[in-house]
Amino acid sequence: MTDREDPDLHQARLERAASLIRASGARRVLDLGCGSGSLLQYLLRDAQFERVVGLELCGELLAQAKLRLATLPAARAGRLELICGSYAEAHPALVGFDAAAMVETLEHVPPEGLSRVERAVFADLRPGLVVMTTPNGDYNPLYGLARGEFRDPDHKFEWGRARFRDWGRGVARRHGYGVRFSGIGELDPDLGQPTQLALFTRNPPGSG
Repeated sequence: MTDREDPDLHQARLERAASLIRASGARRVLDLGCGSGSLLQYLLRDAQFERVVGLELCGELLAQAKLRLATLPAARAGRLELICGSYAEAHPALVGFDAAAMVETLEHVPPEGLSRVERAVFADLRPGLVVMTTPNGDYNPLYGLARGEFRDPDHKFEWGRARFRDWGRGVARRHGYGVRFSGIGELDPDLGQPTQLALFTRNPPGSG
């Protein structure tokens, strides 16, 4: 969440991601770039999820996640693992999970690092489902932002809808996934919704 956004939008993203993962029937879930653990909290409320792994490179955020989740009942905590690491690198132990979430993480990746992230997530980890959200740059004028200005100083880019869909379709085509796009938040008839969402579903073996 950024200072310019309504806190309700952040909650809506978490709820949508958790809902889509739940509806897929997933039991083993990765939260890639889990931050301080807000999505992990949502996932661990649901007994459907038997193993939940949070991956986060920032040690400070991972410490916040540990603190946030420390009070979970033992039955929930036993399903959780937190790992300090990057989703731009290979993690053989995390290959083939049922689902993965990347909620508001892609825009923190320098553009020159996107190909590494794509390979690591879609070629190496190959989760059955990937739920990805990112800011809709088209919407930014409604936050009073000038062209080229981002919602958060740590963001490396904020793509408009056409650019995100072009990238997402390319990723899906290159790695054997289908992809559907939607949005989260208040809809503007011209600029869309503040958050855009891509739902990647791995194609079954032999489907071409």
